[in-house]
Amino acid sequence: MPALIRKLHQASIQGDSQVVLWGTGKPMREFLFSDDMAEACVFLANLSESRFATLVRSSTEPPLINIGCGEDLTIREVAEAVAEVVGYRGSFVFDTSKPDGTPRKLLDVSKLRQLGWVPQYDLLTGLKVAYESFLRESGEQTPVSTIATNS
Repeated sequence: MPALIRKLHQASIQGDSQVVLWGTGKPMREFLFSDDMAEACVFLANLSESRFATLVRSSTEPPLINIGCGEDLTIREVAEAVAEVVGYRGSFVFDTSKPDGTPRKLLDVSKLRQLGWVPQYDLLTGLKVAYESFLRESGEQTPVSTIATNS
């Protein structure tokens, strides 16, 4: 995600009409904002011992608890969301000579959801926070085209 933010930010600043991305854009990926990951860990750490034990002690399931949002998007959809946040108005060209990777990566978050935990950040909100942090930390300027959408 950081590389995609930087790539589309630079394309926006430079006025590039196209950005090349690897693969077809069709593989599905799940994204979770880092603050949500931290909150989920704190949530799990604060469970009573008996409640936690019911999650990891099973004769049929491995002792794992997946932390995720439980939703996935195509790489194309993710790129379009980043473009919206950074203000990139050009198009995407998918270089199909490059690999797609695994077709789908989606976690089963049912154990965590049964306990009532849900992430607080949707994709666009998380991207906006990440982009603002990128701008602050890198000293980069906000592209003129994003001023109205990010305020």
